[in-house]
Amino acid sequence: MLIGVPKEIKSDEYRVALTPAGAEMLAGAGHELLIERGAGLGSGFSDDFYEAAGAAVLDTADEIWERAEMILKVKEPIKPEWPKMRSGQVIFTYFHFAASEELTRAVIDSGAIAIAYETVELDTGELPLLTPMSEVAGRMAVQEGAKYLEKPQGGLGVLLGGVPGVKPGRVLILGGGVVGTNAAKMASGLGASVAIMDINLDRLRYLDDVMPANVETLFSTRYAIRKQIQEADLIIGAVLIPGAKAPNLITKDDLSCMREGAVICDVAIDQGGCVETMKPTTHNDPVYTVDGVVHYAVANMPGGVPRTSTLALTNATLPYAIELANKGWEKACHDDRALRLGVSIVNGHVTHNGVAEAFGMEFRLADQFLDVPART
Repeated sequence: MLIGVPKEIKSDEYRVALTPAGAEMLAGAGHELLIERGAGLGSGFSDDFYEAAGAAVLDTADEIWERAEMILKVKEPIKPEWPKMRSGQVIFTYFHFAASEELTRAVIDSGAIAIAYETVELDTGELPLLTPMSEVAGRMAVQEGAKYLEKPQGGLGVLLGGVPGVKPGRVLILGGGVVGTNAAKMASGLGASVAIMDINLDRLRYLDDVMPANVETLFSTRYAIRKQIQEADLIIGAVLIPGAKAPNLITKDDLSCMREGAVICDVAIDQGGCVETMKPTTHNDPVYTVDGVVHYAVANMPGGVPRTSTLALTNATLPYAIELANKGWEKACHDDRALRLGVSIVNGHVTHNGVAEAFGMEFRLADQFLDVPART
């Protein structure tokens, strides 16, 4: 298979979808690789590394998009890339379709096959290609939140860990999944007083068992959230419904209950955000203030630590990329149910129910395109 890796052009995105080690493995399996010049520099991989691994380095992305049977990316194609997508081309990346009808319609119109990292799902319910970036984003959320709590950044002026004789800061985490768990680890490690809210009692019991004493678990209700945000210094949105838009757990009216200078870091912004007043921001301009509350909503948080993020991501995505390349997307998805669940759009048809529901579109099972018996 002819595989292309263009340079990421989203603002402040320094990750790359394939490491030289991954390129070597794909080339060794008999596949041809096209890498855009400079694609790996942001993550510390120079072009000569890819050439030594057997990849051809091209000067522009246009030829890569035009020739490649499968495109490997990190972030969703953005507007300048939409005209480059073509019918029958496999695009394997994060899409987060439910957050953008415009992107969804662009991919539908292109006729490409979109396989989304974020909805590849194991039988256990684990999302193996989302997990590594969720781990990074959860830990970064506390790091960034702590920074914007500083007074010169517009925050309350609270040190999360406190000092002897002074109470630590209060961190509220909405969602006890991978993002929430990693955020709690970081915040509790700093010495903050941490509360995790979720609607899954089994998950709360597990977190109660494994977390340190400065982390409390709370069942999430509208009343409980409204009460907790009144005293929180830092709120981290960590809610995920795979493939679907995140629910609004904090409304604009709720901001009046919060302390001026409190910070909200919404990691769910890729899926539309779980705070009504959130809109995507960038690493260059990461925050804005609404009703005295600092909003942080960088849509590609792990892009700020690209060396760590690229290695973590490609450790997870490479086996699936090899499977797609070796077998072709139809047989690979036929044989691997987890990968099949990542198929979101095929030949102009939406094949993920969460995406279809988000925009009132017709839904078709991916199985119909694979000659696979319908799931029961």
